Amino acid sequence: MYVEWASRLAGAVVWTNTPDRDGVGRVLPDGCMDLLWHEGRLLVAGPDTHAYLTGGEAGAWAGVRFYPGTAPALLGVPAHELRDRRVELADLWPASEVRRLADRVNAAPDPASGLEEVALRQAAGTEPPDPVLRQVVTALDAGRPVAATADELGLGARQLHRRSLAAFGYGPKTLARILRLRRALALARHGVPFADTAARAGYADQAHLARDVRELAGLPLGELLSS
Repeated sequence: MYVEWASRLAGAVVWTNTPDRDGVGRVLPDGCMDLLWHEGRLLVAGPDTHAYLTGGEAGAWAGVRFYPGTAPALLGVPAHELRDRRVELADLWPASEVRRLADRVNAAPDPASGLEEVALRQAAGTEPPDPVLRQVVTALDAGRPVAATADELGLGARQLHRRSLAAFGYGPKTLARILRLRRALALARHGVPFADTAARAGYADQAHLARDVRELAGLPLGELLSS
């Protein structure tokens, strides 16, 4: 069973998941990166460009999902280096430090709260997130065109693309596409007809929505909603 709640770290979400059964799970792209705990180990989930399929990883999971663009500064690695990857935290940080942090998480009342404490401590020793990155996310999530977003923020197209790669793991057009998918799924899950979902989320038409869902999520929209 999957459960999530707002973190004390601004914009982040803490979550736990204990799969009900063996088999393949589907994690949809969301523009975010996660710090993970699984069976005593600490890992990092990089930004996805398509659905990530899980399987053969039974047992409890916990995670902190960072607001888009904020994790690279906390982890000390550009997001594009982790795109579509799951890596051990020890691949990014000194092994001795990761062992100490893992011991702290494992000794906590529960892994989720221990993981959140690690994230809070790391954030306290890191410069605040670049406010421009949040403005990029806000504008693109509202359906603003990439070119207009760059102009409004006083950024050139190449500069916006370069900063997006480091912060989000991909360019602003891909981020906009992923955020549009999230808007569409939220509408469809609330029973909005697919044609209206497409129009309200910013797609050219229902066929455009269907293509994007299949390419990013790997399933037709109706099948995805019922899974």
